Amino acid sequence: MKKYTVAVVGATGVVGREMIQVLESRNFPVGTLVPLASERSAGAEVEFHGKHIEVKVLNKDSFDGVDIALFSAGGSVSAEFAPIAAKSGAVAIDNTSHFRMFPDVPLVVPEVNAHAIKGHKGIISNPNCSTAQMVLVLKPFHDAGIIERVVVSTYQSVSGAGKEGMNELESQSRKTLSGMEIECKKFPHPIAFNLIPQIDSFLENGYTKEEVKMIEETKKILGDPSIQVTATTVRVPVFVGHSESINIQTKRKLSVAQVRELLSVMPGVEVMDDPSKLIYPTPRETAGRDEVFVGRIREDLSHPRAIDLWCVSDNLRKGAALNAVQIAEAWMQG
Repeated sequence: MKKYTVAVVGATGVVGREMIQVLESRNFPVGTLVPLASERSAGAEVEFHGKHIEVKVLNKDSFDGVDIALFSAGGSVSAEFAPIAAKSGAVAIDNTSHFRMFPDVPLVVPEVNAHAIKGHKGIISNPNCSTAQMVLVLKPFHDAGIIERVVVSTYQSVSGAGKEGMNELESQSRKTLSGMEIECKKFPHPIAFNLIPQIDSFLENGYTKEEVKMIEETKKILGDPSIQVTATTVRVPVFVGHSESINIQTKRKLSVAQVRELLSVMPGVEVMDDPSKLIYPTPRETAGRDEVFVGRIREDLSHPRAIDLWCVSDNLRKGAALNAVQIAEAWMQG
């Protein structure tokens, strides 16, 4: 099997380290791993297949000889260096929001729209973590041509905000339990023992950028600009794992059994739904898993053609690192 030179930009970050772990666990054919980061990480090391590899400082010459460049170091870094990587001959797979809505950049969840990869011009985008898990659930409904409207409320973990978000939750939790004063640096309000109904900045229409990302990215990935989606995104005091309450209004009535059948054959989705035994997915038990888990499937009592369900996924994996590696795998297969 051909071996590839793979660069990971942002290799010392939460998602970057997860990307390296996923490359290893999936036995991706890496000939040479090139971990890249800013000067702040100079001298740091990452572990890959039992070897310690020194992290190199990112610069315009970093992509010479690189086949695949996985980016997770912030939008401004991707904006500058992803085109450089592509010009050097690498395929750049970007985990930031910068390129997602560019018309000539595919936005890909491989189980949903792997065909879009063929149209890439050197850069492929990874969707928002909350969007990635939702479109896996919506895909079989959309394929059946029965979606009228989608209403989603998210419960997003602090790891979606990187190491700073995780550190802030841990620090605030300890200080709150000790009766000490807390500081808010990463989030606009305390996150420990709290919920914050704001992810990213507000727009003039009252939505946040995160909510609009979910709406617009869903339309692009499913290839359907007419699909009706609305979202409310909430940050919760959970370290890893995004949860979503999704209401799917359909053109014809579906039973719970029919919904379970649709979802049970969807790649990447696992139904975990037995209310009689209190079985449903939670972030704690699904952390470290690759699948998108679905439970609490029920008919909406307020609408004759709507379904309510609950889905949970590890946002660092399917929402970021795993999906990026899966894009690379699909790209290899042509």
